[in-house]
Amino acid sequence: MNNEAAESGLDIRGGDPRFPAKCSSQSQVAMSQQMMPSDANPLGNVHGGHIMKLIDEAGGLAAMRHARRPVVTVTMDSIAFLSPVRVGHVLTLRASVNWVGKSSIEVGVRVEAENPVTGEITHTNSAYAVFVALDDQAKPCSVPPLALESDDDRRRWAEAEARQQIRLQRARKKVQ
Repeated sequence: MNNEAAESGLDIRGGDPRFPAKCSSQSQVAMSQQMMPSDANPLGNVHGGHIMKLIDEAGGLAAMRHARRPVVTVTMDSIAFLSPVRVGHVLTLRASVNWVGKSSIEVGVRVEAENPVTGEITHTNSAYAVFVALDDQAKPCSVPPLALESDDDRRRWAEAEARQQIRLQRARKKVQ
């Protein structure tokens, strides 16, 4: 893909150039799951922690598909719950790789809840999580570059790069 991607005029960024570049579309994840009473509080609202776990799973799977390596979660940006998810709703999580560094991968996850009776779909929240790929000794390892196919991919890359700079600034402040 690397030579083909370069020859086709794709914008290739980040990662280790020794690996073939991958498009975000090659690692996208869509997961759906009906929310059950065991996922919720006594009022019938699904626990935010349960939704965060599903976000981590969907994001981690997209990162693994990109790296073709095991990954661990490094950080998850703040999550605002825009609307409640009720027992019986079908939660759908869509995860896409937005940005890659040397060993890290930012994945955006969009969460929607569908009332299967009415068909109403509500965007409940979105999150950005960063994962690090691991080698066979459980140490960080290089990941493939990301080939940006569209203006939307380039916009997502730029926004993710800005978030990564903020994360790095926060980390430097904690060390001081």
